[in-house]
Amino acid sequence: MPPVGLLARIEAKPEHAEEVAELLLGALPMAVEEVDTRTWFAFRESETVFGIFDTFDDAQGREYHLQGRIAAALMEAAPRLLAAPPDIRYVDVLAAALP
Repeated sequence: MPPVGLLARIEAKPEHAEEVAELLLGALPMAVEEVDTRTWFAFRESETVFGIFDTFDDAQGREYHLQGRIAAALMEAAPRLLAAPPDIRYVDVLAAALP
């Protein structure tokens, strides 16, 4: 399992929750194309709260991802779709169980 990751919490404006869900679903092909992104998960916590968890082999790959197309699309849409700026946290992966 890669040693570093990102955990992002995204809160949509209620009237734009489904647009945020569609944005995240549409980001999957971009995540697959990123050479340095090892795993990428988009999830929904509640009607308006979403998240992304992704992992990378190293800090350089993580930074590359933050400068990539997914982050750009999210930041471009943020003023219109989100209730607050995304809460993006750097994390270190301690352990994982993947098939």
